[in-house]
Amino acid sequence: MYVSHLALDDFRSYRHQVIEFEPGTTVLLGPNGQGKTNLVEAIGYLASFSSHRVAADTALVRFPAPGEEPPAGAVIRAKVKTGDRDRILELEIIRGRANRARLNRTQVPPRELLGNLKAVVFAPEDLDLVKGDPAGRRRFLDEIAQQMWPVYAAIKSDFDRVSRQRSALLKQMRKDRRAGRHVDFTGLSIWNDQFVPLARQILAYRLRLVDLLRQPVKDAHDIVADQARDLELAYEHSLQEVDGIDIEGVARLSLDDPDAYEVALRTGLDLVAESEIARGVNLIGPHRDELAMTLDCMPVKGYASHGESWSVALALRLGSFEALIEEPRFEGDLPQTPVLILDDVFSELDGNRREAVLDTITKAEQIFITAAVGTDLPESLDARTILVKLDKDLGTVCTDGVAEGPEVVDEVD
Repeated sequence: MYVSHLALDDFRSYRHQVIEFEPGTTVLLGPNGQGKTNLVEAIGYLASFSSHRVAADTALVRFPAPGEEPPAGAVIRAKVKTGDRDRILELEIIRGRANRARLNRTQVPPRELLGNLKAVVFAPEDLDLVKGDPAGRRRFLDEIAQQMWPVYAAIKSDFDRVSRQRSALLKQMRKDRRAGRHVDFTGLSIWNDQFVPLARQILAYRLRLVDLLRQPVKDAHDIVADQARDLELAYEHSLQEVDGIDIEGVARLSLDDPDAYEVALRTGLDLVAESEIARGVNLIGPHRDELAMTLDCMPVKGYASHGESWSVALALRLGSFEALIEEPRFEGDLPQTPVLILDDVFSELDGNRREAVLDTITKAEQIFITAAVGTDLPESLDARTILVKLDKDLGTVCTDGVAEGPEVVDEVD
């Protein structure tokens, strides 16, 4: 799998740019702040509908120059080649409105694009996967899951909607109780009947994903870490203890089994109902679960050094690259490698580890690497170079740094 053409309109620092790519490695070279990361962010966003830099889509739309009308939105368009199959993917990010998508020039619900392009992005922000809060690690799992199983995106969207509605009801129940009004539990029971089955499905997919990630992440860590340490992943559910209530002990079930989890979650919701009303929030469920990581049985968060944390974060991304290879998108397809994006990765590594990382990614059909200077790159790297420069009138402009590279073209056909 590789991106043969990419067109950006009003995306970040790009006014209009269309570039032709080939399989192999492409280096985006230029000083910081010129737009290298913006380009690879667009590819990653088209694959997963999420950015490794911001949570809100509006930040992806180009900021207007002084006196200029703000663009209505941004457009990412790409031609993706998978074996002998070509697909044209288009995503329009519209300010204040739902995004629009086209597949092979036909308008489709945006989630139908998922799975047609798979990409793994590693960037400096991924240190938050190790040092940040559990929400970032849940997003990591969700981003991979919806590329691997596109139906997951719909399940997660439905769960988020139900979770918001249930939380709103809890706040209203708290308000009624404080005002001395009668609190009716009928509505809460109705939302529980939707909340629990969706939570069960999310758990089932996440457990399966962690199983798929466990060995590839360990293998990648053995390569990129500067000293041998045993990295382990574990999925931790939130059905443990809330306000002194031992939910897991009451349920007495193996919560690695999604069916058992569903029973336990129903039991847990009954047990914590009063606490949820008092706080006005959903206290248990997959929105509070955790991807736990240990090095030699010690928690990575809080114990690992900066270098160790960097190695773990890189191993998570390289492991997810390997895991995504294992699940073909269409029946009859051969396993396809996702596009691999390494955003300013090599500047953090010494020479030996740069070469080690390069050795681990040779199976990728297409790799994008960003760098501020060529000396940050592995000495043995064989790649096409694209020079990236920000022009005050034209926005970010990409030009070939090698004569034999593919030419910039006018549109994606």
